[in-house]
Amino acid sequence: MTTNHTIAAEILHHRSKSLAKGDPVSLPIVPAATFHLPEVAGAAHIYGRNGMSTWEAVEAQLALLEQAEVVSFPSGMAAISAALMAVLKKGDRLIIPADGYYVTRVFSAGFLAPFGVEVVEMATRDYDSADFSGAAVVYLETPSNPGLDVVDIAAVVARARAAGALVIADNTTMTPLLQRPLDLGCDLVVAADTKAPAGHSDVLFGHVAGRDAALMARVRDWRRLSGAVPGPFEAWQVHRGLETLELRLERMCASAAVIAQRLSEQAGVTAVRYPGLAGDASYAVAQRQMGSGGFLIGFQMESAARAERFLTDCRYLVQSTSFGGTHSSGERRARWGDQVAEGFIRLSVGIEPLEVLWAAMAEALGES
Repeated sequence: MTTNHTIAAEILHHRSKSLAKGDPVSLPIVPAATFHLPEVAGAAHIYGRNGMSTWEAVEAQLALLEQAEVVSFPSGMAAISAALMAVLKKGDRLIIPADGYYVTRVFSAGFLAPFGVEVVEMATRDYDSADFSGAAVVYLETPSNPGLDVVDIAAVVARARAAGALVIADNTTMTPLLQRPLDLGCDLVVAADTKAPAGHSDVLFGHVAGRDAALMARVRDWRRLSGAVPGPFEAWQVHRGLETLELRLERMCASAAVIAQRLSEQAGVTAVRYPGLAGDASYAVAQRQMGSGGFLIGFQMESAARAERFLTDCRYLVQSTSFGGTHSSGERRARWGDQVAEGFIRLSVGIEPLEVLWAAMAEALGES
């Protein structure tokens, strides 16, 4: 059986077998849009929109992670839109989370619905009992962002299959090292590698993964024809980040588990969501399908003002609207219109030493 440790080692050494004497060990950046083509037959590359060696290297890494074919994109939303555009047509019904990443909803309402796709929004916690009759695509996000509700992927896939629907999973919050939707029966997986895979908050990137050759051919055609291709420097950044993904996740998730428990014991915190907490509503499902509780924590303070004060006062938290980076970060998600309490904070735990980070958090919470 392939373990995460084996995958991590393969990611580090996936180019070694092809290196010739004198080749650079690190991945070269090849910023080429055009290639020498005295004739087309047998050419490894034709034009930059069709393919180039730097993204092919990062796709090879991601394929090791997913144990599946991968097509890379210049952002997570480019990957999400490609997957949806590749499988939907006029008259289809698409089910999406009402409480997941809000840009997916905006894209679906603004661009898919006007082309005749029926878009149905559904709360993540309702997926486990929903009737998928008439759906062409069931799109799920688990754990949901930002509420961290967890879907029983295998159960949803079984009911979607019975209804004749394809299943697409957004696995951004977990990565394939912590959750494997393709192994649980999903047709396609989408992810924003901007987050933990790249890991340094300095690049936009995404990918679609799948084991159905026909579906992946459609995704690849969408990229080629729409022009939604990643740049070589961005691909190189993600390639570099993936080499330390397993190491970073180990610390991030271990720290998050401790911090979530401590937050649940703080007087100024009124609620905590973390799938790895024994008392969490998603704990049982998370234990079955996730490798850990992850590095994201949702917690609620008594008011927006109190939450903002905590975020400002904690010296080891960056206030930003992404997650999965080396720096711990947090934000009050209601400011984007997410259906959460005004004092709800999404906390992304980074790689700071645990006790140093917690001391700063405890001081900002008024508990030092």
